[in-house]
Amino acid sequence: MVNIRDVAKLAGVSPATVSRVLNNDQTYKITNETKQNVFRAVTELGYKPLIKKSGRTGSSVKDQRFSVGCLLATTRGKYKDPYYLSILSGIEEETEHQGGVISLIHTEQELEDPEILNRVLNAGLDGLVMMRPLEESLFSQLCLRIPHIVGIDTGHMPIDNIEYDHFRVSRMAVEYLYQKGYREIGFIGGGAGNQPMRRSRRYRSYLETMRELELEIRPEWILDCQWDDQKCMELVENVAAGAGLPRAIYASSDLMAMAALRALYRLGIRVPDQVAVIGMTDIEMSQYANPPLTTIHVPTEEMGRTCAKVLAERIRGDKSLPRRIILPSELVPRDSA
Repeated sequence: MVNIRDVAKLAGVSPATVSRVLNNDQTYKITNETKQNVFRAVTELGYKPLIKKSGRTGSSVKDQRFSVGCLLATTRGKYKDPYYLSILSGIEEETEHQGGVISLIHTEQELEDPEILNRVLNAGLDGLVMMRPLEESLFSQLCLRIPHIVGIDTGHMPIDNIEYDHFRVSRMAVEYLYQKGYREIGFIGGGAGNQPMRRSRRYRSYLETMRELELEIRPEWILDCQWDDQKCMELVENVAAGAGLPRAIYASSDLMAMAALRALYRLGIRVPDQVAVIGMTDIEMSQYANPPLTTIHVPTEEMGRTCAKVLAERIRGDKSLPRRIILPSELVPRDSA
């Protein structure tokens, strides 16, 4: 059985430090990097800390410790997608502030392993954060075994969801390009989970806005890269060699926008002089792209913090109807458009 010494060894810290991190001990200053290392070790080893509930009469409910799991969505490997890692950072920060412990972190793909799924179902979690919609059968299993679940943009109706307005961000992107004088506007995107791109709200909003502006929608300018940056680059290069590129591209992810920028650079196409590019999410590295990427800011860390707050409220007894909380987005103009 995994014990606290195993976690300490993997994290490169002392068992006392592991205990302080997991028990939210504010007496000693512990760096965020050390905390991240401890949480990663807990997750990788499947360590289940003992969560102590306060038994003192009159003690504050907020003083009671609780255990949370997280289903991490990703498109680039478990800890490589900056968009979802930013959300996770907000969840971890606020969970700690609320007096909770993140006991495990898994991806939807990892839950296909029966052993890992069984571990999640029997971990004795007080709550769970979901970052992606799941198959109904799996979602039902989790609901039966975990008392409180909050989603990040999952669309599952029986639970709280924290999200941004997908339709609005796409409209903002297309309308911004239109206001800048662009009339030929392409789209880069992919599906969510097992859903095809045609079901994507960002894609559907792109189509709707293009029609309202009476702009031509050309199928060869709609690129389904399945969130793969290499495939995105290949598709951009193929279009350039064939039908020709549009004057502007809306990539519904900053990572794909940056992949498009790399492809255009390799082709010797000047941005924005020949082709403009706008992204979506405003990940930190987008400001350092060449040229700096015009994008739509999505408040990812705040989404994570809000999710953790709502989950803590549920664990402490909030029985109000499920809420859908939509956080605002804003345009970030830079040099690529």
